[in-house]
Amino acid sequence: MIQNNIGGITLPSRALLAPMAGVSDRAYRELCVSFGAGYCVSEMVSSKALSFGSKKSEELMDISAQERPCGIQIFGDDPKCMAEAALSAMKNHPDIIDINMGCPAPKISGNGSGSALMKNPRLCGEITAAVVSSVDVPVTVKIRKGWDDSMINAVEVAKICEQAGASAITVHGRTRQQYYKPPVDYGIIRAVKQSVQIPVIANGDVDSAQKAKQVLDDTGCDFVMVGRASLGNPWIFRQINSYLDNPNEPLVFPTMEEKLGIMAAHVAKMVEYKGEYIAIRQARKLVAGYFKGVRGAAALRNEAGKIETLDDLIALKNKALNSI
Repeated sequence: MIQNNIGGITLPSRALLAPMAGVSDRAYRELCVSFGAGYCVSEMVSSKALSFGSKKSEELMDISAQERPCGIQIFGDDPKCMAEAALSAMKNHPDIIDINMGCPAPKISGNGSGSALMKNPRLCGEITAAVVSSVDVPVTVKIRKGWDDSMINAVEVAKICEQAGASAITVHGRTRQQYYKPPVDYGIIRAVKQSVQIPVIANGDVDSAQKAKQVLDDTGCDFVMVGRASLGNPWIFRQINSYLDNPNEPLVFPTMEEKLGIMAAHVAKMVEYKGEYIAIRQARKLVAGYFKGVRGAAALRNEAGKIETLDDLIALKNKALNSI
């Protein structure tokens, strides 16, 4: 049976925004929600950094009314520290606390966190139970297919996390060893869905409305999570929602002028929230996706990597529009 809520939190659509380090900040989450993302999650926050009073980590947990329902994702390998981090996150009134057990980055998994937790299912359960007991909102867990081909244990870990009190499981259909390269194994996601009673969110290579429907149909999952395919393409959520409602209705794509207008508004929000110096430097790599399909895209992306101010970006936007 398809469920439309997580732990009693009703999600307005089945297309959700994946948490992405260095990308899914407050400005980006608000943008994607405005285009129909049914739920979003913060960039991952280090439980250890929070215990040391890291201001940067505290700032990652800022949530606005425009992006709800919104979760805060935490990572770490110590149940007590994770429980304390979840409690600290509650000061920002998240709708959900999400536990990262899937990040493949060496600086995360190399320290026993993220996807490294898949090597210790018992610890996965202990962390989940500790976090669940520390907060009064639903707790979700994001996992991978397994650590490597010799340790494919998503079903086992999902069951353990469910028993520990998790309200939903997100599954990325690759092992940690595979990172993001080989095709996603949607069969393992389907197996997880069939093994638990709580909602399951399918994640990995969902890059179009048609693919979203195919993945939902093939896995039987309750929701689908979109990550990298939303970069420079936040209207993908609107398209998925439309296609799920009526596959026969033609999809609506923005004009180039609308597309680049959205880009400028996105970066302007980043500047508002972070200040121009930090925001523009972070935006350099983000705006590249918006130039896809524009004449001279390669040169525009190259120039985007050198912008210093919001005015520089506006000038680049105008240059791109004049080249059409």
